[in-house]
Amino acid sequence: MSEQMTQYMDNAEKVLLHTYNRFPVTFEKGEGVCLYDTDGKKYLDFASGIGVMGLGYGNREYADALKSQIDKITHVSNLFYSTPLYPAADRLRKASGMDRIFFTNSGTEAIEGAMKAAKKFGYTRDGVADHEIIAFNNSFHGRSLGALSVTGTKHYRDPFEKLIPGISFADFNDIDSVNALVTDKTIAVIVEPIQGEGGINVATPEFMKGLDDLRKKGILLIFDEVQCGMGRSGSMFAFQEYGIKPDILVMAKALGCGVPVGAFALTEEIAEKSLCPGDHGTTYGGNPFVCAAVDKVLEIYERDGIVAHVNEVAPVFEKCLNDIAQSCECVEAVKGKGLIRGLKLKDGVKAADVMKKGLEEGIVLLTAEGNVLRMLPPLVMSAAEIEEGCVKIKEILM
Repeated sequence: MSEQMTQYMDNAEKVLLHTYNRFPVTFEKGEGVCLYDTDGKKYLDFASGIGVMGLGYGNREYADALKSQIDKITHVSNLFYSTPLYPAADRLRKASGMDRIFFTNSGTEAIEGAMKAAKKFGYTRDGVADHEIIAFNNSFHGRSLGALSVTGTKHYRDPFEKLIPGISFADFNDIDSVNALVTDKTIAVIVEPIQGEGGINVATPEFMKGLDDLRKKGILLIFDEVQCGMGRSGSMFAFQEYGIKPDILVMAKALGCGVPVGAFALTEEIAEKSLCPGDHGTTYGGNPFVCAAVDKVLEIYERDGIVAHVNEVAPVFEKCLNDIAQSCECVEAVKGKGLIRGLKLKDGVKAADVMKKGLEEGIVLLTAEGNVLRMLPPLVMSAAEIEEGCVKIKEILM
């Protein structure tokens, strides 16, 4: 590491609020599925900005669309329409199978909107505002006070209690634990079909069917697909693999492929009986710049068969990870599907240490709860590049 990079990081730590334990590298540019630091070192990216850079780096068509929009207009507020707004919303409506779209600036904001929509629906239907929501242990939905209220990871929540009341936590993939929490005040269940931060835990079909059955009791389903959506699971959205449609869907990350944008989508029934003018808003959300990005991302996904590509390379990824698990005694289990994967490590090896060693060896990795080494490569990564990365991981773990 050069003196220049060290000095840059030292200077940054003097002015930034210390809420991140950043790893010792300063990235300068990206190309394809690789990142480059300020010393010119190349890194194979198995993190994609925590699942954001679905199209990788340097996609010329995407960049040109954003440059073109900058030359036109970047913001007008939601008091008016803009030309990219409808195309982006309509593409997202079709891709998700939902009916109504609300654009936000992040996944956390989209969670906030989804929770408000559910509670307003309950208020409209029942005339009371004391409804309850069931969430899950090991879940992660964001860091605002509202999103933290449904995040089932104790160390995130403890410093900020008391949070929103009326939230209870069931065990993921245990429908009996959900049913035990249902009361006549329960308005919604919020769940990630694949828990990301919580350890790359995939919902079983039986569990999802059990959640769907709760609709008979008037309980809404909110699916958080901020991390597992946008093609990462092998479907455009993971819920589509279960044959179950949510009442409210939350998305972000690869929705903008680098531009900060999120969204929540509702069925027509929920939209008609929940949020109305004055109930919810955002100054920046859905501005012309981010909508130009969303529109172009979804166009590229559809035209270039991004989801089909994920399904082509996913078996290679799974095979490589299974080989690592069989060869490395420190690996307890292979987790995930599609291009959202994890290796659960035994207690003797810390995932964070493997992540740090990965940077030294030129590969960017992530961690998750439960001592899981998490991998979220760009969705355009080739089979050969996946194999290359897995060779590096295997060498680190041997």
